[in-house]
Amino acid sequence: MQAYLAAHRHWLDVDRLPGCAPELNPVEAVWGNVKGRELANRCAHDLGESAHAVRRGLERVRRRRNLGFSFLHHAGLFF
Repeated sequence: MQAYLAAHRHWLDVDRLPGCAPELNPVEAVWGNVKGRELANRCAHDLGESAHAVRRGLERVRRRRNLGFSFLHHAGLFF
């Protein structure tokens, strides 16, 4: 990782984050959104059904470009 960071230092900014800071991780917001929509009150019969719901939720997030950027903005990573 150190070699990769050194090789890409000209365009890549690296900041150390606290060990536990979910509010700074945009992926936490994505999962929270999917859990609140596609997985909310779901009683799946098997793991495949849950996996399908997760894929559908991630596809929804991917299709709505502004939604993805809102997760970055909430984490303070969008300027």
